[in-house]
Formats: sequence, C-alpha cells, structure tokens
Amino acid sequence: MKDLHIDGVWTDAGTHSDVLNPATGQVIEQVAEAGREEVDAAVRAARRAFDQGPWRQTTATERGELLRRTADLLVRDREELARTESLDTGKTLSEGRIDIDDVTNVFRYYADLAGKDAGRLVDAGSASVVSRIVHEPVGVCALIAPWNYPLLQMSWKVAPALAAGNTVVLKPSEVTPLTTIKLVALLEEAGTPPGVVNLLLGPGHVGAAMVEHPAVDLVSFTGGYATGEKIMTAAAKGVRRVALELGGKNPNVVFADADYDTALDYALMAAFVHSGQVCSAGARLIIQDEIHDRFVADLAARADRIRVGDGLDPATETGPLVSAQHRAKVEGYIQGAIEAGATLRAGGGRPEGAEYESGFFLRPTVFSDCTRDMAVVREEVFGPVVTVERFTDEAGAIALANDTEYGLAGAVWTSDASRAQRAAGALRHGTVWINDYHPYLPQAEWGGFGRSGIGRELGPSGLAEYQESKHVYQNIDPVPQHWFKG
Repeated sequence: MKDLHIDGVWTDAGTHSDVLNPATGQVIEQVAEAGREEVDAAVRAARRAFDQGPWRQTTATERGELLRRTADLLVRDREELARTESLDTGKTLSEGRIDIDDVTNVFRYYADLAGKDAGRLVDAGSASVVSRIVHEPVGVCALIAPWNYPLLQMSWKVAPALAAGNTVVLKPSEVTPLTTIKLVALLEEAGTPPGVVNLLLGPGHVGAAMVEHPAVDLVSFTGGYATGEKIMTAAAKGVRRVALELGGKNPNVVFADADYDTALDYALMAAFVHSGQVCSAGARLIIQDEIHDRFVADLAARADRIRVGDGLDPATETGPLVSAQHRAKVEGYIQGAIEAGATLRAGGGRPEGAEYESGFFLRPTVFSDCTRDMAVVREEVFGPVVTVERFTDEAGAIALANDTEYGLAGAVWTSDASRAQRAAGALRHGTVWINDYHPYLPQAEWGGFGRSGIGRELGPSGLAEYQESKHVYQNIDPVPQHWFKG
C-alpha cells in the first residue's frame, strides 16, 4: 500500500494501521504509517523543492492556475470524495457533499487571491528613492489537520500555503486520512512539481517529528489545546512560526425577543450537526429567563427525535462519533455532569437496536440546571452534548458568554438590532453570528481568542500567515555623502 507521498513518489512504510468506519466498526482500508526516516525524507524533499526546484520560480498567476485546476478536479470527483468522507468520519453524505463544495470554494478563493497582491509602495520622502513592500513565501510548512473535517481543514492550510509559494508536508489525523490521500493525488494530477506537496500518515509521534525537524519554517495545526501548547514549545527552538486553531467552548445566547421557532431550530443544528464534533459547536446554550423553561422542554423533545444512524443512510440526521475511544471520553463527561448535579433532559446514552451495536453511536444529549463550575460547561466535550444556562439581562448574558478560557465563536439571537450589535461587540470570540449559526466564508478570517489559538485561517490573513514581508529600498541616484573625512 503506497499511501505516503514523498518527493513526487508514492511509497510504503514498514508499519500499517486500520481505518475504521465509525458506523459499523469495520475496517475500510489499511494505510501506511510513517516513521522518523520518512518524516526526514519528506521534509528534506520539501526543503529542496523550495530552495532549488522550479517551484521557486513560479509566478503567483501560475500558482493560482494550479489551484484552479485542483478545484476543477474536486468538482469532477465530488461524489467519490463525499462518500469517502462520510465513510471515514461518520458524518452524513449530505454533510460530506457540503464539505467538498466548501473545499472547492477555498481553492478557488486562493486561486483568485494569489495574483492580486503586488505589494505596496512606501513614500520615502525622496524622488530618487523607490521603496516597496513585497511578500515572499515562508518556506517549508508542516500542515497538521484534525479528524472531524479532514479535507476541509486541510484545504484551509494547503491552498493558501501553495498560493503564497511555499512547499508543504501534510499530515491528516490517523483516524481519518483517506480524503487527504486523494487530495494529494489530485494536486499531483493538477501539475504540482515533485517535492512541493508531501504526505505523511500516522499518529501523534509523526506530527511531533515534523514539528521538531529543523528544516521546517512554519507549523499550522488544528486540534486540541494540550497538543497546541507542545507545538508552540517545540517551535520555539529555532523561532519557527506557528498558526494554531485549538477549538472552543462556544456560547449560543438566546434573548426572549428572538424568533422562538427559528432560534430553537438553529440551537439543535448548532449543537448536534456532525454529532457535535465541531470546533465551533454551540455547546453552551444561554437562554433568557422568560423563555428558559419552554425552550429547554422543546429542545429536549426535538433532540430525542433526531434520527441517529449510518451517514450513508438518507434517513440519518446525525451520525456516530468517530471512534470508540472518543465516545468513551464523551460518556465520561455525561456521567460527570450527572454527578455534578446537572439535570439530564434528553439522551445521555447509546441508542438501542441491532443497527447500532457495532458503531460508535451516542444519542443527542441535553443538560439543564448547569453551572459554570461543571466540567461539561467549562471544557470542550466535542460530542452531541449541549448544556443550558440561564440569564436575566443583557449584562448577565455577556458575562456568561465570555466566562470561558476559549474564544472561537458564538451567536446572539434577538430581534433588537441595537442589542445585537452591542452584544456582538462585547463578545470576546473570533466569529460572532447574529440570528444564525455555523456559516463561514472563505474570504472571511477564522480563528479565536484566548485558548482557541493564535493566527487566522481563511481570508487575506489566511494567506498572510504563509508569507514574509520584505522591504526593498532602492536609491535610484545615489550621491556621495562624505560620512567620514580622510
């Protein structure tokens, strides 16, 4: 099985691992796992391609054309990719199709953006001086993506990195590697030169070896906070650049004057899409007193009716968790919430029936009577669990929403336009939705405050993460200044 891609060659390694379908627990495929030798070879290939290969001489327009060709190939293979993403992650096929469309849009956005940044002129105060700021690639980039949106999150990294002119070494999660393997094949088909895009597979020690490699200039990582801290520590040696997206504990604030039915519908979507395995999930529902009891009752009743099942079944509304280990972690949070005094209003266990016995399913779960000292409220559960808190007035809502070490995303539901803008301005979160939840745009920056990370993906800032700024100062007509006598 030749799943590793190093210096333009698909290759094998001595170790292999199983990739499971979360809906059945069955093996989908076996893939190769890299060791330190393969990590070193991939990074050195990327280094050579950046320092010596033809990629360094490509224009931004040529790189944009390559990304555009890749987008066309993604459209061609949309159904295959969506099905593979569903099999690999457990999400519904309809979600998989949305993901592939979003990946395509990201590649097209950076294809268009690549050739538009010609730098800027700086007024040096002299007619004989031309002073300009230009942007150049950082160099070799280690790109490490998570398991919940494997292809989408990788596209947020690889598209701007290539648009800027870098070379890359990719590592998807060992749990969900299959669509990234396909993406590298499409990039090769689109005409990427050898060594520009390299692919490594394997668990955390592979990523650690990438981060520690002295020839890596930048590390972009999406994943957990603890791993992000370790990456920052490792990257400090050699003062390498890092871009980190480390999740969130996201508030969804509903005022009493909000459109009730719409807010309820979106609260379910915010919490339970992809079984809550979303960094921006609306896992903290914060409801005003006047509607709290009714809202919780309706939320719980609707949650109990969500159809859990295999993502390839058209009737399925949300799929399984990604692995048995992750389900056990989420179940630990549920048990801890019950012991801490939260009231279980829906879910809390595994669905019953023969069709659920082999997969990693968990019912959508709603807790009320939650307080800030509970781990289920403070920590990122990353599963189909929503906690409900209540507030009396606007100041209390903002205080609750900001009472978190994270700051990735949040939402405000109200019919008062002034209140909506006040709340959006007061929330310390990187994305704030007003009367909506979950949409993102390739042209709008994504990232968080506090423990949610450092740096931004998407938008112009997502390209800037992969660029160095250089000042070029040219004296057109230099004359002797006679600084020293003699």
